[in-house]
Amino acid sequence: MKAAPRTGGKTAATRAGGKTAATRGAKTAGAETAPRTASGTAAAAGAAAVRKAGGKTGGKTGTGTGKDTGAGTGSGAGTRPESRTALVRRARRINRELAEVYPYAHPELDFENSFELLVATVLSAQTTDLRVNQTTPALFAAYPTPEDMAAADPEALEQLIRPTGFFRAKAKSLIGLSTALRDRFDGEVPGRLEDLVSLPGVGRKTANVVLGNAFGVPGITVDTHFGRLVRRWKWTDETDPEKVEAVVCDLFPKSEWTMLSHRVVFHGRRICHSRRPACGACPIAPLCPSYGEGETDPDKARKLLKYEKGGLPGQRLKPPPDYPGLPAAPLGAA
Repeated sequence: MKAAPRTGGKTAATRAGGKTAATRGAKTAGAETAPRTASGTAAAAGAAAVRKAGGKTGGKTGTGTGKDTGAGTGSGAGTRPESRTALVRRARRINRELAEVYPYAHPELDFENSFELLVATVLSAQTTDLRVNQTTPALFAAYPTPEDMAAADPEALEQLIRPTGFFRAKAKSLIGLSTALRDRFDGEVPGRLEDLVSLPGVGRKTANVVLGNAFGVPGITVDTHFGRLVRRWKWTDETDPEKVEAVVCDLFPKSEWTMLSHRVVFHGRRICHSRRPACGACPIAPLCPSYGEGETDPDKARKLLKYEKGGLPGQRLKPPPDYPGLPAAPLGAA
């Protein structure tokens, strides 16, 4: 079997402290994984090496390198399912790789305080963070505090948040939660999960967003992107958000939960798309058991990248200082 061509460097994972399980699998067959690059060429080469080492990944066949193999999680003839230890190692290596790819990962909602984050998160249901960020400046100018929003005229509030969709239901939730904050919490957003989920329109996902980013309380935020990617990576087969949260929490130390959530969501929005993931431009392709579900040609895959990875504006009108991309345009801007 021919070895994969050298590309002139070590992977980021190797630099961070050793070879990945996928690399071990590839080297078993005499292949060497390629370094992680922005273009994705090396990622595709590394994934190709893994696949050559043991056939297709993704559940049908394994890499054939034993219980500690990172990329092969299948149960084909002559292979073992991925062990618990191997799963934890692979999941944590993916997190470390994503931390290098997205050192600037952050919540993609614009906010100045916990109340603004709570409102923006409620508005983000069934719409994009971009549309929320384009809507909230006028909303918070009109209703800057829970007391102001609790006293809002429902029709006036509906018109302000209309661009986010489902505006009548959302307006009802915003007035309800603002009233609860005013009457039960002295106009302050509470910093406990059980208190947050008692507010109208606030579920566990919204509560974890607020706790993690406004109060520094670690939490896993299971949105559609997060759930989709952890299933694609074979961390879990669960579809219920609370069960997904419990499984993933058990794979990582608590200190990683909030930033892991941001990194996974960033990756899902930029590279690992739902319908057509950019596998050929993915920096964690050698660790992914679902490599090949999307476009594997590096040049074609690069064209699928979004936001700063594709040279396009991000979702925040006021992104953090370390964000390398362009800010989003205000609502109605050309």
